[in-house]
Amino acid sequence: MKTLADTTLIASWRAAWPQALAVWSKFTRLRDPSLCASHVEASKQGLSGSFAMIRLLDQSVVVDLPLVSKLGLDDYAVEILAHEIGHHILAPGSASDQFRLLARMRRALPTLEHHAPMVANLYTDLFINDRLQRQAKLRMADIYRKLKQNEEETEKTSSVWTLYMRIYEQLWQLEKGELGGASDDERLETDAWLGARLIRVYAYDWMLAAGRFATLLLPYLVDDTDALHPGRYLHDTRDAARGCQTYGAQQIEDDEEGGAIHPVHDRRISGLDDEAPAPDVPANTGGGQLREPFELGEILKASGIHLSDHEIAIRYYRERALPHLVAFPTRPAPESPEPQMEGLEAWDIGDPIDEIDWLQSLMVSPRPVPGVTTVRRIYGREPARAMDAVPIDLDMYVDSSGSMPNPQQHTSFLALAGAVIALSALRAGAKVQVTLWSGKREVLQTPGFVRDEDAILGVLTGFFGGATCFPIHCLRQTYTARRERPAHILMISDDGITTMFDDDELGNSGWDIAAKALEQGGAGGTMALNLARDWDGAGGHQWMQKIYGDLKRARREQGWDIHAVERFEDLLEFARVFSRRHYV
Repeated sequence: MKTLADTTLIASWRAAWPQALAVWSKFTRLRDPSLCASHVEASKQGLSGSFAMIRLLDQSVVVDLPLVSKLGLDDYAVEILAHEIGHHILAPGSASDQFRLLARMRRALPTLEHHAPMVANLYTDLFINDRLQRQAKLRMADIYRKLKQNEEETEKTSSVWTLYMRIYEQLWQLEKGELGGASDDERLETDAWLGARLIRVYAYDWMLAAGRFATLLLPYLVDDTDALHPGRYLHDTRDAARGCQTYGAQQIEDDEEGGAIHPVHDRRISGLDDEAPAPDVPANTGGGQLREPFELGEILKASGIHLSDHEIAIRYYRERALPHLVAFPTRPAPESPEPQMEGLEAWDIGDPIDEIDWLQSLMVSPRPVPGVTTVRRIYGREPARAMDAVPIDLDMYVDSSGSMPNPQQHTSFLALAGAVIALSALRAGAKVQVTLWSGKREVLQTPGFVRDEDAILGVLTGFFGGATCFPIHCLRQTYTARRERPAHILMISDDGITTMFDDDELGNSGWDIAAKALEQGGAGGTMALNLARDWDGAGGHQWMQKIYGDLKRARREQGWDIHAVERFEDLLEFARVFSRRHYV
C-alpha cells in the first residue's frame, strides 16, 4: 500500500520528467518512466541492485524510489532521469551499439571479461555525466558526494572507484578527494588525467575509445575483488538489452582489436608525437571476420540476454545464413486467353455494324438513332492467377559425429550450409525434414517434413560428437510409401556416409533401402562429402578403396550426385549453388 510520502515522491519525480527530456532536446520523446514505490515492484520491472535502469527493448526508464530515498537522492529527480535518458540518446543508444561496446570491452580485458558490463557502464556514464554537468549545469557531482557520505567508514574503497572518481574531479576541476578520488599513487594520478583526456577527446566518437578505457582500468581490476564499491548502485545498464533482437553482434569491426591500447599510446590523448599511429587509422583490419558462436553468446549474456547456448546458436546460424538465401520466388501472371467484357462505348457510323449491342442500345432509347443512341461492348484481357509449381521438399541428413565441430561453440559449416539450404527451401514453399545423426542411438529429427524455422535450426545446431553410424531406419521409415510431394534427399557428411549401405537392425540391405528412398522420393539425391577432389581416382589404403568403391557404386547404380568438398568451408559455396539449382 502506498503511503502519502510515496505518492508525493512519485508525483514530484513524474513532474520532473518533461524537464529531464528537455535537457537533451525539446524534441526528445520517450515513454513515461516506471517510478516504483517498492523494491518488489522494481524487481517485477527487472530492476535489482541499482536504483535505476534502462530498457533498450521498449526505451524505458525504471527507478526504485525507496532505494533513491535510502541513498538521500530524493531531490535529484531531474539529474537521475536525465542521466537515464542519456543512455537512450547518447550511449549506448541501441542494443546493437551495446553489443559492439561490450565486444570491444571484452577484447581489452583478457581473463577479466566478466567485468566488461560494469566497465562499459562506467564508461558511458562518464560521457553522459560530463555533458550534463558542464553543458546542462545539472548537479551530477552532488550525487557522487551523496554516495561518498553514505559510504561506511569501515568499508574500503576500491582502487577502481578511486580512479573513477579522480577522473570526474579532473573533468570538473574539483579539489582532489572531493568526490572520493584522493590517492598518493602517482600512477593513479596520471591515469586519471589520461582518462579525463580520453573523455574530452572522444566525446563525439565514444565507441572508438572503448577499448582504450578498458585497458586503462585493467591493472586496477586485477587488484580489486569488489571493483565497483561503493558505486554498486550505479549499474543501470546491466540488463539493458534484455529481450532485444541479437542482430548486429556477429561482425568483428576493423578497428576493434586495434582499439585495445592504453591511452598513453594514443597521441590524440597523450600529445606525444613518438607514440603509436593515430587511432583514426585502424591498427588491424578485420576484413569482414565473424565471431565464433561462443563469443557471440558471451557478448549477448553480458548484455542481459538470457538464452541457452543452443538458442544462441539458432540465432547465430539464422543470421549468418540470411545473406546467402535465394530471393523470394516471383512468377509472372499470364493473361487469360478469353476476352473479358469491361464496359460500353458509343457506336458510330462507320464502325462494323455487327459490333452494335442492340440490347443495351434499346435500353438507352426504344428508337435507336445510329451514332447517337447506339453502343457497343469493350473487351479486354484480365490477368489470370499463375499456377504455382509444386516445390520439391527437402530431406536432409547431417553428420554430427566426433569428426565434426560443435555448432554451439565453433562455426560449423555443416550447420551453416544446412541452414542456407533449408531456409531457401522454405522460401520457395517447400517443407523440410532434418535428421542429425552420429551413433546408432544418437539421432535427432524434426517431426516430419515441417515449415518451422526454429524446429529445423534447432536440429541443425544440435551436437552428438560420438561414433559414426548412419540412421538407416530413419531413411527406411520416411519412404515406406511414395510421397504425395516429391522430395530431394541430401546428405552432408564425410566418408562415414557409406555406413548407410550397411544392413539395418532388421537385416535389410542399406543398398536396397537407399534405392527405394530415391524411387519413392522421386526427386533424386545429393551427397556433399568432405573428400579429396580426386577421390574417384585416388589410391590409398584398402579400407579407403572400399569406401570410394561404395561411393562410385552409389553414383553408378542409384544416381547419387556426389560433390566432394576438400574443406568444410567450401560447403557454403555448395549450399549457394544447390539452393539456386533447386529453389529458384
